Amino acid sequence: MKVEFWSDIVCPWCYIGKRRFEKALSQFEHGTEIEVIWRSFELDPSSPRQGGDLVSALSKKMGRSIHEVKQMMAQITNLAAQDGLEYRFDIAKPGNTLDAHRLIHFASDQGLVEELNEYLYRAYFTEGVPVSDIEALIQVALKAGLDENATREMLASDKYTDDVRSDEGRAQSLNVSGVPFVLVNDKYAISGAQTSEVFLDALRQAWNEAHPITVIGGTGNSCDDGNCLI
Repeated sequence: MKVEFWSDIVCPWCYIGKRRFEKALSQFEHGTEIEVIWRSFELDPSSPRQGGDLVSALSKKMGRSIHEVKQMMAQITNLAAQDGLEYRFDIAKPGNTLDAHRLIHFASDQGLVEELNEYLYRAYFTEGVPVSDIEALIQVALKAGLDENATREMLASDKYTDDVRSDEGRAQSLNVSGVPFVLVNDKYAISGAQTSEVFLDALRQAWNEAHPITVIGGTGNSCDDGNCLI
């Protein structure tokens, strides 16, 4: 069964949603039979490679005061901690994420997308790594097990840019305006960082619909609540 997960590396709710989805997947009876496809979504495709100070940038973008932005950051930091994540907005370095998304597609082809995704999120939210910087991305790629020369060659090209745009085009066709956004088996859509229970319910419902039980032999002799010789 297929699950598509749209997200952006610099999206705080995406990391939380990713962790909650992973918890649901670990509890799902058929978790090993689920194909998870990580889809690209740039929250701000026009952002420069180096985004400057995060608090100031968000204050300007959202039309909120510096104090309000810091309060929001504190709230989401506390929420992330409940899912075992450490957010360090004080050292986060925002910037354009196109290259990070291209790297995710590259890692997917190498069978290392799960590892890379986790290292990218941790790099941005916990370690203050500028995930828009090519050299920083290469170091993250090495941690995930990707080959350095192949990674450098890919990032120096425009490879996988079309894949990123394709993901974003599909999101647009689905009227996706924010992330995280999860589509289970092309039928059940989950918007936002829902609880692990919501993700688990969606997985189970989609699975049961895709694998209906067929009764063979008709109705035979059996006991029920009102008719059994005991």
